[in-house]
Amino acid sequence: MDLILDISPFGVLGALIPGWGRSLHPLLGILVGLAVTQVAIFATSVYLHRGLSHRALTVRGPAAIGFRSFLWIATGMRAREWVAVHRRHHAATDTPEDPHSPAVVGFWRVQLGNVGLYRKVARDRLSVERYAGDLPPGRIDRVLFDHSLLGLAIGIAIVCVTLGWRTGLLAAGVHAVSYVMLSGAINAIGHTRGRRVYTNSGTNGQVLALVTAGEGLHNNHHAAPTSARFNLARGEVDPGEWLVKLLVVTRLATVRHDEVKLKQAA
Repeated sequence: MDLILDISPFGVLGALIPGWGRSLHPLLGILVGLAVTQVAIFATSVYLHRGLSHRALTVRGPAAIGFRSFLWIATGMRAREWVAVHRRHHAATDTPEDPHSPAVVGFWRVQLGNVGLYRKVARDRLSVERYAGDLPPGRIDRVLFDHSLLGLAIGIAIVCVTLGWRTGLLAAGVHAVSYVMLSGAINAIGHTRGRRVYTNSGTNGQVLALVTAGEGLHNNHHAAPTSARFNLARGEVDPGEWLVKLLVVTRLATVRHDEVKLKQAA
């Protein structure tokens, strides 16, 4: 009788975890889903937010493609649409033109309905052209990144093949819910609860910052939107700054300016 030894990653996992690929492993699915969410939050904060939206840093070739590819399969978002929504938020903060202001539409609508508020502006071609006209779609966008459902399908397929379809779908579901809820919290909690050091409606919340790559230091960000770091005072922790520093050290990005330039001081 021939003995065939499978030393592939899937074979090893199958040996370590009985029923791998067929059984549901809830803890594994939850942990993977949360881990994917954190990577997506870091990519959103550093690449889409600090990089493309505010030009606080410029991310170079390989890193930029890596960020865009991951965000495509993890969130399905189009970069220029995200940028347009965010720039409009800064241009019209807490006015009826603000895409997601809790002062205008209420805390819970922003926290729970942030996706719908985002999509309303993202589908407005005039708003996208006005606020993200410097990011015209290229060939790679037309072929790949503009096809949101394709990206999401690839992402879900990857986790299902890797973890088994039951655990993979659980991981995808956990990621979808946690990413949407954290994104909503940045706009809802980040404009209603926390400290206001500078004269803007954003608030600073260190706990929120720790789970959103620094985005919880929202008051600081609105005060210095072109800063690549959000921690402006001693004791504040901005996890996203760690990734920015890594990109700079590896020469995959350059920072616009090292000094903090306040738009509006308290």
